[in-house]
Amino acid sequence: MELVKNIFFNTDKLVENSKVKISYTGSLFQDGSEEVYLHYGFGLNWENLNEVKMEKTELGFQAEVELASFETFNFCFRNENDAWDNNDGQNYIFPIEKVELSLVVKDETEVVAPRRLRKSYIWSKKLRLAVYKIITYLPKLISGNYKRKITNQ
Repeated sequence: MELVKNIFFNTDKLVENSKVKISYTGSLFQDGSEEVYLHYGFGLNWENLNEVKMEKTELGFQAEVELASFETFNFCFRNENDAWDNNDGQNYIFPIEKVELSLVVKDETEVVAPRRLRKSYIWSKKLRLAVYKIITYLPKLISGNYKRKITNQ
């Protein structure tokens, strides 16, 4: 997904506590820089400030970052000569979405619960089969229309 010209993420939205891959094909790549570093932080005050060397590929520079639980993800780029691409002094700032707790699955099952589920499932299958046979064959038996198949020997 292209969020800003020459910056791509491997995801549609940035979600807290997840990894995101950033691809950069901006001015530092176009000028032929050999090394580019991703300089990043979180929130209004650039907390958890960090810098990671990006891997150079034919498609640009790439790096993977773990997103922290903050409101925004802030970053800019610099090369080996300390030339910066910081969006004309504005930096690149993107919102980080919170994880919806209703979508998080908690694994609190015990060993006993699956056995109960399995036994109840088997009994429900047996009960459904018995009801099916009663509904299908009882009217035929009562009316006398039930014929056994005779096999030729």
